[in-house]
Amino acid sequence: MNNLPFSRLKELAKLFLKLGIIGFGGPVAHIAMMEDEVVKRRQWLTREHFLDLLGATNLIPGPNSTEMAIHVGYIYAGWLGLIVSGVCFILPAVIITGVFAWIYVNYGTLPQVAPLLYGIKPAVLAIIISALWGLAKKALKTRQLLLIALAVVILTLFGKLNEVIALLLGGLLGMLWLCRGNQSNFVIAALITGTVINTSVTTLSVPLWQLGWFFLKVGSVLFGSGYVLVAFLQGGLVQEYGWLTQQQLLDAIAIGQFTPGPLLSTATFIGYIIAGVPGSIVATLGIFLPSFFFVAALNPLIPRLRASAWTRAFLDAVNASAVALMVVTTIQLGIATLILAQVPYVDFLSLAIALFSTILALRFRINAAWLILGSALIGYGALFLGYLP
Repeated sequence: MNNLPFSRLKELAKLFLKLGIIGFGGPVAHIAMMEDEVVKRRQWLTREHFLDLLGATNLIPGPNSTEMAIHVGYIYAGWLGLIVSGVCFILPAVIITGVFAWIYVNYGTLPQVAPLLYGIKPAVLAIIISALWGLAKKALKTRQLLLIALAVVILTLFGKLNEVIALLLGGLLGMLWLCRGNQSNFVIAALITGTVINTSVTTLSVPLWQLGWFFLKVGSVLFGSGYVLVAFLQGGLVQEYGWLTQQQLLDAIAIGQFTPGPLLSTATFIGYIIAGVPGSIVATLGIFLPSFFFVAALNPLIPRLRASAWTRAFLDAVNASAVALMVVTTIQLGIATLILAQVPYVDFLSLAIALFSTILALRFRINAAWLILGSALIGYGALFLGYLP
């Protein structure tokens, strides 16, 4: 009996290290791999139980595939299993991303690397558009949710509302509107809240505690796909704090796409760029820690939450708001990637890469890693042909 927990922890470690290493393709691919391993091959869970856990991950913030790994570990081997499965699934992506961050900081500005990054940026834009399309079809299920998303787009794009506040505000307004069916309450609340909330902060220094606090906040409110992270990074690190440039953000997203495991390992890359090794550690802990606590604390409450009409309405509206934030970010990244400061004002090669990559992602479901690699090669080809703006 004493060996049983250790043997289970060893099994969890081997499985989730493997999935962390080969886990390309985003959360949907990760979850499909987990289902194959823990339901079909190992039979640790029934398919019904696995689907219950999958539904539960949509009720709490955090990356879905990482939380599924944590759920499986918790059920199979208790508290230690929760920690082992989550850490082993995250660790390969964090290590690989950290190595890329070191290479990027030391060699990323060299001319030999610039063409590669030139090709990658429009592919990243295409990957985000592809993810946005899939999420929008699921999240904007009703006219009310579409209107909530439009309101969040307007408040974020023109009202400069903080992304965290916009996400929570959309959820609260949706909960009131969808449950009570009163459109006037929604409009009045939106006007009042949009007027009163002002969360701008200006700073020139990057204290570690502030960097960690930023990623902890994001990890605590990040509903839905890891791609929603891009909206928070754009609004917080690029626009609000100015710790990151637009190009660095695009490069960070590209590295997150090119490496296996959860997309949130992008935080490791960004933390290293901003504050070196301590920054990468603080950012990684901040973004992932909330998932462990949410899974452990809310697991017993899941049946009650799923049964509540108010909670369902809140989560539906939060997902719609998350899509709205992604729309705003996609517009901003598109302008930064495709628009030139001089004639002809449009980078036609980048536009062609973005359009072709979008078609490959949406129509043929080509893995994001292949899109990134192919676009990087196009960037090098453009260098040899003498075309680089």
